[in-house]
Formats: sequence, structure tokens, C-alpha cells
Amino acid sequence: MYFGLTDEQRMIIDATRAFVENELYPHEAEVEATGTLRKDLADEIKAKAMEAGLYAANIPAEFGGAGLDTLTWLLYEKELGKASYALHWNCVARPSNILCAGTPSQREKYLEPCLRGEKSDCLAMTEPGAGSDLRGMTATAKQDGDDWVLNGTKHFISHAMEADFTIAFMATGEEDSPRGKRKLITAFFVDHDNPGLSIREGYKNVSHRGYSNAILEFNQCRIPKEAMLGELHKGFDVANSWLGATRLQVGATCLGRAERAFDLAVAYAAEREQFGQPIGKFQGVSFKLADMATEMKAAELLILEAGWKYDQGTCTDADMAMAKLKASEMLAMVSDEAIQIYGGMGLMSDLPLERIWRDARIERIWEGTSEIQRHIISRSLLRPLGA
Repeated sequence: MYFGLTDEQRMIIDATRAFVENELYPHEAEVEATGTLRKDLADEIKAKAMEAGLYAANIPAEFGGAGLDTLTWLLYEKELGKASYALHWNCVARPSNILCAGTPSQREKYLEPCLRGEKSDCLAMTEPGAGSDLRGMTATAKQDGDDWVLNGTKHFISHAMEADFTIAFMATGEEDSPRGKRKLITAFFVDHDNPGLSIREGYKNVSHRGYSNAILEFNQCRIPKEAMLGELHKGFDVANSWLGATRLQVGATCLGRAERAFDLAVAYAAEREQFGQPIGKFQGVSFKLADMATEMKAAELLILEAGWKYDQGTCTDADMAMAKLKASEMLAMVSDEAIQIYGGMGLMSDLPLERIWRDARIERIWEGTSEIQRHIISRSLLRPLGA
């Protein structure tokens, strides 16, 4: 396998890194202190991101996006991931690829305004009683003439407060399975000005300050039949076709934050002196750095290999699960060890380490917990043997 980068990839990495350092880093302290991202600031950075050509890089060129291949997109995500999540996600938007699955009229109404920075989307799957068990959804959509009527509650819905519409996954029927009845799921577009939809602030959490979550309540929420995304009962097919690489995206942003924490730790180990010599000369510190570097390299290779295979059409669920599992757990280890090397100063808000450490915790939960990733991996090993 050839591990070198093309000139175009290096250019994208350099441009994204410069943007992150010049336009995002300076505002991290404000977002951390206030817990919010000001709309005027978000709009200002968004305009700069669009001018820099960094907007909607994940959307295929045939649909009006930048059309980066998966591997290059992950390199771009790694650089963005070094900054505060609220800043890089809300200001350098990557509309959901699932918007590309819409009909031409749906793309005109929803995708194209997102590409122009006029609208933004959110995905609503998780429910209070159905987390990883998406087939256990209780929120329903029932046909009423030419309309669909949605009822139920979704929670942990990222950036729904800022979005203009939701792609909601709702139970639309049941089917038999070896384990009994299971829900059939369909996806729908729901505009946020729909009177049947209420959006309220979600939960306070330790990770990603300024990046909000919300609770969505559908109460006799009536939408036209044209709002269905994909086919009836085929919501998971649409999601699997267009959202497959999101676990790799999470892993790539983990790589970026780990690299930032690691660079700080290495610099400090070389500069900080105790007992007449740099602390990096002590095995208690130097071996930490060696382990951190090794874990980072392993995670990066898994992410980049999966991205490369995704473009070849050979990437499996297990490939993505391994990459996401390794990258998210690596970030937890690297951020923790970086703080240990700094000692007490590592926990002070003067440095980004304590934020990176806090933010790392959610990465082992969303887009599939570490346990779900291990289930996917082990299933891929045992099923061919009939186990």
C-alpha cells in the first residue's frame, strides 16, 4: 500500500489547518466560558469557511458539494477535529450526505440551501427508551390520507436548536424476525416551523460545550406524503447507504484532538525541568510518550485504511467499527496521559487539555458505543463459522 499524500491532499490539509488555527482557535475560550456559540460569530466564521472553499466538502460534486473522496475527507476532518466541536461543526458545516438520497424536488428544498449556507439539518433517531436498539423505536408515523402523522419523542438530537429541519426516523410498521416482532423504520423530512413539532433544550453534559443537544416532541405532527425520504419501511437502507462513513468521521476528529494533546505533551516534556533535567528524560514520562505515539499511529492507520477501502467499495462494517473503536479509546488514553505529564496545570482551563479530556468521553458513546463496535467486530468473526 502506498502511504504518501498527493499534492492536492497536502494542499487541503494545509488550508484546513490554517483556517482552524486562525479562525477557530481564537474563539475556543469564549465558547468554553459561556457554553454557547454566538450566532453572529457563527455566521461570520461560516462566511469565511465558504470563502475558503471548506464548506460542504463531504457532499459529492454531482450534488453541488466539494466532492472529496473519503480518504481526503477524513484528512480534512482530522484537521477540523483539533478545534472545539461547536466551532468546527456549526461554522464549517458538512450537511448530512443523506440529503443526497432525496428526490430532485427534495434536494432543491433541503440540500441546495444547506450547500449555500442558508439552512442546516439534523438527524433524529435516538429515543429515551431506544438508544442503540434502534428497532425499539416507539415514535410512529401513520398514514392519514395523503399525509403522514408523526407522534413520539426523540432526544440527544445534536444541534437541533440551530437547524432548520429534521430528518426523522419513525416506526411505520412491524415485521417478524427470529427474535419476534421488530419495527419497520421510515425517514421523513420535518420542517422546524411545523406546529406539530416542539423543540426544547436538551441535557447539560460534560462534553462539547456550545454544541447543543435537544429534545424533539412530535404531537400530531402532520406532513405531506412528499416529505418521505426514500421508500416506505426502508429508512435503515437509506441511512446505511448514505451515513456509512460517519463512524470514520468521528474517528478522524478523535485523531485531530489526540494529535493536538500529544504535541502539547511532547513540547512540555522537552521544556519542563525537574531535578535538573527535562522531565522527558525520565522513563515515567518518556514511556508515556512512546505509548501515546504508538496508539495514535495504530488508530490513524485503521482510519485511513478504512477510508481508502470505502472508496474502493470494499470497506466492511467491521472495518469501520474497528477504526472508530480504536480512535475513540485512543483519544481517551492520550488526553489522559497528556494531563498526567503536565500534572496540575493540565487540568487548568489555560490549556485546551482539560477540554480535550472532557470532550473525549462522548466519543465512546455516540455513533455507536464501544460495546456496539465490539459486537459488530465479533459478529463478523463468528457468523461465517455459524456461531
